[in-house]
Order: sequence, then structure tokens, then C-alpha cells
Amino acid sequence: MRTPAGSIAVDRHYDLIIIGSGSGNSIPGPEFDDRSIAIIEDGLFGGTCLNVGCIPSKMYVHTADTALDITESGRLGLQAQITSVDWPGIVNRIFEDRIDPIAAAGEEYRRGPRTPNTDVYDQHAVFVGERTVRTGQGARQMTISGDQIVIAAGSRPVIPEAIASSGVKYHTNEDIMRLPELPRSMVIIGGGYIAMEFAHVFDALGTDVTIVPRSTLLRNLDQDLHDRFNTLAAKRFDVRFGRTPHGAGQTAQGITVRLDDGSSATGEVLLVATGRTPNGDLLDLPSAGIGMTDDGRIKLDEFGRSTTAAGVWALGDVSSPYMLKHVANAEMRCVRHNLLNPENLKKIPHDHVPAATFTHPQIATVGMTEAQARDHGHNVTVKVQDYGDVAYGWALEDSTGICKLIADQDTGKLLGAHYMGHQASTLIQQMITVLAFDLDLREFADKQYWIHPALPEVTENALLGLTFNGPAKPDTAERA
Repeated sequence: MRTPAGSIAVDRHYDLIIIGSGSGNSIPGPEFDDRSIAIIEDGLFGGTCLNVGCIPSKMYVHTADTALDITESGRLGLQAQITSVDWPGIVNRIFEDRIDPIAAAGEEYRRGPRTPNTDVYDQHAVFVGERTVRTGQGARQMTISGDQIVIAAGSRPVIPEAIASSGVKYHTNEDIMRLPELPRSMVIIGGGYIAMEFAHVFDALGTDVTIVPRSTLLRNLDQDLHDRFNTLAAKRFDVRFGRTPHGAGQTAQGITVRLDDGSSATGEVLLVATGRTPNGDLLDLPSAGIGMTDDGRIKLDEFGRSTTAAGVWALGDVSSPYMLKHVANAEMRCVRHNLLNPENLKKIPHDHVPAATFTHPQIATVGMTEAQARDHGHNVTVKVQDYGDVAYGWALEDSTGICKLIADQDTGKLLGAHYMGHQASTLIQQMITVLAFDLDLREFADKQYWIHPALPEVTENALLGLTFNGPAKPDTAERA
């Protein structure tokens, strides 16, 4: 058999090839039962989120939150302490009891009789021609082609050259959660969300944590949240602000990282969390005519199609400007629709993308920062509401949590919402709805009840604290 171009012999041709078993694995449903499908996955089924990312890390975060609540319970009049941490038990509960069986079941499902139209390939995928891929099953190397190809190959950790070339043992998010023992001390290189989530986890469970960020922590946050979070983090961790690694070596105390100012940081374990890079460069995309952006993502049009290669689609970290699982899932649903409905294409949904960082305090954001809103020329109104000023904040004895809302004084439209504190990722959902449905904030607070004394009152009070130039305009039905 040969590809449509007629130049490369192939072992099998498919209607659809999917590279990656993360969000891409959710594409084939009953609607695709009449199509032959190949899924290529050279790692664990389920992708980064299930196996080494969002899901297991949040299971650790919940454990860490519980531990921190215990150690800080004195402010509530309780005398409690943690007498031991069963790290191997935690690892087993998360992976052996939950994550690993789910990943295995996902692969078994695709390999088994319930999806007879699907073949699984477990060798690495490399393009060798137009919509043609070299991969394999077990020890057998094969070349396959497809009418349509969806690239959902994800991303991988970035390792600074000073660490990669040092020869020391380092960890990333891909293996740090499966350590055999809880380390006594840890150095974390990086200051983004992965670094801050693991800093919280290990510190809360008893590890001494040193953080080495090249500038500040979570530097893209709105300034009010950024400044407050960095102040809190500096009290909790040993933070070496504005430092970069120049090398590392093994010492009697563990791994010592040499920094650019001549100082050093030593820990029993070294975690590198300096960002992620798309995996497109591992697929030999030029051989298939698939173009890439300057920052390594696959170039797509507004519908998720390659701009340079017909019949090629992409989603998730390999192409998206947002390395977030909920974005990959939304892109997957869009690409799935477009594969099934080529005459009625939907645009990739990238409006009002929210994000959360499950550190402590928890952080969630959507929309513009205050600086961005002013740079865009909006007539801005801002309200920063303390958790500690509402009744449930009193129950929490919260002195650091805030909700910051940014709106346009003239239109009544929300521009950005930023939460730092207890259940921030849940509280922000109402503001995501406001943006998604383009609601007018001048009537949003008064047109619904806010349960007293629940924590969403912090949002209600923030809304009532915004100032606007005039009331909301009546809608069409009211005017009629």
C-alpha cells in the first residue's frame, strides 16, 4: 500500500490517526465507529494530566492542605500535630490504587474488543511523508498513513543546560511524585505554577524547601496578588529571588546547585520546574510539511487545522498557547466536531481562559490584570476585597486571602477576576460565567441571592465595591 502521494510504502492506511492518548484519546466515540482509527502512544495512556500532572498532583495537594490545616490549627484554638507521614502509603494510594489502574484500563479499552475499529501503536511516532508516520507495535516497526491526522502529542519539561550537563540526578514533575521516600530537603529550580504546587506539597509534609526562581514567583500574576503571594512565600520557604543555576554537583549533604551570584543551594533532592516545551520537534514535522511557530508550536488556523498540511489537525500542548488540560479538552471537542462536520466548522475556543495554581494560598485568575486593562485603554474600576472582611473569612481566621475584580466603568463589563485564598479555583467560576455570557456587572450582584454566610460573599462584596458611570441599560424585553 502507498500514501496518496504514492512515494512511500505503508503497512496500513487509516481514516484517522491520533498521535497521543491524552485529550486526543477522547476523540473517538460512537460517531467514529464506521472509521478505521490508529492511536499512537509510546508512554502511559492518559497523557500528562492523568499520569504525571494535574490529577495526581492535586491529590498530593489535598493531602498537603490537610497537613497544613493541622499544623496551623492553633489559630482556631486547637492543639494538634502530625506525628508521622506515611509517604509510601500516600504514593500507593494515589498511583497504585487510582491513577495506574485508570491508565491501564484506558489502554485495555482501546486495544480490546469494545473498540474493534481501533489499533494501538506503542512505538514513538515520526513523520516520514505527507500524512504518513513511522511507528510500531511491540518490536515490529511499521509505517502507517491516514486520511486525517490529529497531533495531540503534548509537551515535556525544559531542563536548563547548567543542570542537564552537570551529571547530577534531578527530578521533574514526571517522577517527583513517585519518590520512594519523603526527602528531608529539596531544591526547586523555577518559580511557576509547577514549582509552587510542589513547594507547597513537600513543605507541608515536612521537607525543607529552597526555591530558585530566575525572577520572582508566579511573575505573571496581577500585581496585587503577585506582591502578596511573594511576601507570604518568602516567609514560608527559602526563596533565592532572581537567581539562575550555573552548575550542580553531588555533595555529602545531597545535591548542591551553584548560582549566578556565587551562592549555592543544597538539598537531598533536586526538582527542575522551569517550564515545558511542545513535543512537535520530536515528530519530524517538516517531513510532512507541517509548519511550526517560532516558539515551537504547530501552526494552526482558527479551526484547529495545520496551516501548511492538508488533513492535519492538532490540539493541546503541542499547538495551543495555553498548556492547560481544560483548554486541551475544549480544543479536542472542537476538533472532534470539525472532523465529523467538515461543512460546519467551529472555531477553537480560546476566549476567557481561566487558570488556577493549587499552591497555598490557592490562586485562580481569568481575564486581564489591572495593568493589561489600563494598557488596553479601558476606563477601569477596581475592587480588592479581603476574605477576612466577610463572615466565612472570620471562620477561617483568614488574614491574607483576596478577591480582586477589574471592570470597565462605562460599560459595566468585567475585564478580569483574580482570587488568592481558600477555594479560589471554585469561587472564580461565577466570574468565568460572567465573561462567557457577557453579563453586566451593574446588575449581576443584585439579581441573585448570595448564601449567607458562605464564602462567595467575598465576590458579592467585591462586585458591590465597583463604581460605574450610570446604571445598566434595560434589556430588549424590558424596553418592549
